[in-house]
Amino acid sequence: MQPVGDGAGLARRDWPEGSAFIADFGEHLTGYLSFRAVPAGCVADSPIRLRLTFGEVPTDVAEPLYPYSGWISAAWLPEEIVTIDDLPAIFRLPRRHAFRYVKVEVLAASRRFAVRFEDMTAHAVTSARTEPEPLPDAYPEWIRQVDLVAQRTLRDCLQTAFEDGPRRDRRLWVGDLRLQALASYATLRADDVVKRCLYLFAGLPRSDGLVNGCVYERPEPTYGDTTTLDYAALFCVTLQEYVEATGDTACGRELWPVARRQVDCLLARLDDTLMFHDSGETWCFIDWAFGLDKSAATHGVIVFALRRMLALAALLGCTEEVGHYGPLVDGMAAAARAQLFDAGRGVFTSGPEQQVSVAAQAWLVLAGIAGSAGVAQAALRNALADPRALRPITPYAYHYVVEAMLACGMDDEALDLVRSYWGAMLDAGADTFWEAFDPADPLASPYGDIHANSYCHAWSCSPAWLFRARGLGRPAGLQAELQTESQAELPAIGQVPGEAA
Repeated sequence: MQPVGDGAGLARRDWPEGSAFIADFGEHLTGYLSFRAVPAGCVADSPIRLRLTFGEVPTDVAEPLYPYSGWISAAWLPEEIVTIDDLPAIFRLPRRHAFRYVKVEVLAASRRFAVRFEDMTAHAVTSARTEPEPLPDAYPEWIRQVDLVAQRTLRDCLQTAFEDGPRRDRRLWVGDLRLQALASYATLRADDVVKRCLYLFAGLPRSDGLVNGCVYERPEPTYGDTTTLDYAALFCVTLQEYVEATGDTACGRELWPVARRQVDCLLARLDDTLMFHDSGETWCFIDWAFGLDKSAATHGVIVFALRRMLALAALLGCTEEVGHYGPLVDGMAAAARAQLFDAGRGVFTSGPEQQVSVAAQAWLVLAGIAGSAGVAQAALRNALADPRALRPITPYAYHYVVEAMLACGMDDEALDLVRSYWGAMLDAGADTFWEAFDPADPLASPYGDIHANSYCHAWSCSPAWLFRARGLGRPAGLQAELQTESQAELPAIGQVPGEAA
């Protein structure tokens, strides 16, 4: 993209019918657009009709959105056609968008006048009230930049709840919530929003008590029609981490029955050998990777959640209620080692075709099923080195690969993976981190069209937690505790934290 002028110069340009321009607001934000439309040349003797296309990345505004080939609704595409009757006029678009770029096309106007756009302003909104200190200069510049972009991602998804993406869906998912909450504990400290999200899930379960994969806030809080088994397991994990991070045992005790119910519902889906098998009857997410068999990974998620439930019970002083789960965890781990581990290849397999995937290794390692650090490290390395193994395509799944590496002592390789994956998005110009990204196929989309992709997505914000809370990439000799207190108060949601034009 080539700049043709600055924001001040825009107000001096005349734009007749058929003309167009792209405004660049400098960084990604979530919010509203306003401007003053003024006729130039003569009195306006007609309305004007504009097409406004909002872009998170240049491809959104530099190429047509249509024809659209995605399988999710085209109503999510970030464009508006508006008609302004009386000029001059101050116009503020009522819909909130996620954008850095706005393409303005003058679709129709009288030939007797052109339009000037004055005071074009982006009004950013977020529930974030604090801004943490940047990482110290001792960190490599690429780490400092990844950390900053991860925080921007979290900030722009942090609205009245933790949205999965402010461009598309705009709903609360359990899987996204866990990673957003972790990043928030290390940066923005939006603990009240984490708590609100936990209660939204707890208050909107299925009839059998299983929490839904997602819930909607508007027009009134209601559950989604998507049950995601691996996400349901993560409710318990997210609650345990919330209580640990905040000391809010009152919330923990109130939601403890909900957390236990998730585990009990999932345990009911085990077979006689204590193994979970993905029947396809209820959705498991794990990752968008095409053709992924999710049985082994989901088994790992359930064991991971069981261990965290035991930890939560210890925090709440109710270990006597969960004594029978300890032997069950051991049995599920032993069954997985016996049935899933291929000693010849040094990897865990999944499903009837004995599929090898990186995601399965990550979850089984995180669940403590590998049994030793050596076996865990070998399984991860072997899967990553195998060209036939299925690799993830989302930052969500790659987060768990990195977390698994840290769990078994592969710190250097974890840092290399963050550099090669999130760093590659940064190298490609990311202002916020994306929903899906395959370095080998950058134009891939799980929805069949890249214009359906979200380029500010909640589950990609976790590097801020990895750097700040887990010490990933910390230079030798730097103090372990990083200051996360605010240096500047940010306005509450609905207020204008700044204007960019």
